[in-house]
Amino acid sequence: MEIFLAQWINGISLGSIYALLVIGFNLMSIVAGVTHFAYPHVVVLSMYVIWYVLGATGDNAPIAILAGIGSGVAISLATEPIFRPLTARRAWIASFIATLGLSMIITDAMAHGMHAGRVIPFPTSFVGTVPVYQLGVATLFRGQLMTFIGCISVMVGFFYLLYRTQTGRAFRSMAENPFVARLRGIPIARTSRNSYVIAGLLGGMSSVFLSMALRYASPALGNFLALKVVTIALLAGLGNLRGGLIAALIIGMVESMVTGYVPGEWAGAVVFGAMLIAIMARPAGVFSQEAQSSG
Repeated sequence: MEIFLAQWINGISLGSIYALLVIGFNLMSIVAGVTHFAYPHVVVLSMYVIWYVLGATGDNAPIAILAGIGSGVAISLATEPIFRPLTARRAWIASFIATLGLSMIITDAMAHGMHAGRVIPFPTSFVGTVPVYQLGVATLFRGQLMTFIGCISVMVGFFYLLYRTQTGRAFRSMAENPFVARLRGIPIARTSRNSYVIAGLLGGMSSVFLSMALRYASPALGNFLALKVVTIALLAGLGNLRGGLIAALIIGMVESMVTGYVPGEWAGAVVFGAMLIAIMARPAGVFSQEAQSSG
């Protein structure tokens, strides 16, 4: 029971972070028209920014958090001109290849120019290693609790934006049909840029929560997260925001339970195996009907 509770805590924490990453990834897909493979790499780069700011400010957490969120927005907006002409021509494959190239550039930059490519550990004062709840081996740390509460709060805020604001209505109109959205007077270019801003905000916040949950970052982390995000997005149905949220939480729980109960490193094999089976059964995604009905 203690092991189950411990893995449940880890799974919820990890799944909520996956959910944030997938929401940002899907937002870029349905609004900006970019299958952004490099999105998780941008998040990891923001983790490096947080680490550098912590070192420069004597572990000043508020400044580091603002720096991480700000860098997520700045990097996301900086990449927008790269994809703008490609999406305008509906060159989906070319834009995806461009994101692959961007991911390689970011990974190499971190591997050769940041901390000599070594793993960067985050200080305990930032990650929150103080136990909030403990039952045998099951321990809920402050950082995990903050990560879970923070992720849930951000997701609630995002869905409020999506369904209760004019910006959200513009996002949903573009997701349904960009041509009809233009006829309705929705500013396509500005709405697309807004999606980069929101995705950057989500990415910057994800970098903060990942730093607290994982307690480290490395150049290889971007590729690892990118594979997980793409897997979850395909499993749910590419562009399905609510389905991606559910699938992310499920994947986080499955990963954690397999790690806790199955000897050896089988978590990745189980997750990707489940994805293959699900895609064979439902090529459009497990939640594809929801995606069609909700837009």
